[in-house]
Amino acid sequence: MGKGMKNWMIMLLFVALGKGYAQNKAVETSGDILMLAIPVSALATTLFYEEDNKGTWQFVKVYGTSFVVTQSLKRIIAKDRPEHNGTNAFPSGHSSNAFSGAAFIQRRYGWKVGLPAYALAAYTGWTRIDARKHDGWDVLGGAVIGIGSAYLFATPHEKKTQMDLTFSKTKEGCVVGFIYTF
Repeated sequence: MGKGMKNWMIMLLFVALGKGYAQNKAVETSGDILMLAIPVSALATTLFYEEDNKGTWQFVKVYGTSFVVTQSLKRIIAKDRPEHNGTNAFPSGHSSNAFSGAAFIQRRYGWKVGLPAYALAAYTGWTRIDARKHDGWDVLGGAVIGIGSAYLFATPHEKKTQMDLTFSKTKEGCVVGFIYTF
């Protein structure tokens, strides 16, 4: 088994056993952070690593469409949240945010950086289910909206970029690295 496969297995094991490594609130907070970090990372790549504004405008369309569709459906459907007071559960906004960023990264820059982004987006959706704020349908709905928006508006970057996302295991846990080569 290659080193890359071992790193993926360690990351997936960490995600699957996340409850054993952190308290529920910490897991929920990590999902809150990733909900914003993934799309912010997608936008940042267009601002800092592209020579024109094409990617930035594509991201604005992807994220804007995802946001408007998600918020509209929340108010139209008004589905109750599991074990919480309030409505607007469907679709999950955390999931649509995370998946719109992940799908944009994958569409624009390829599967090498897109697959880890999707894994982080899936973890974000899982945190919403774990926190009992959404069920699987809410998360799936958000994912479909986020991915669908990216597939409508994002196109592959014309210039091959030298980006890499790495995962490593240390004695203390896991390390995620992002490398950009000029």
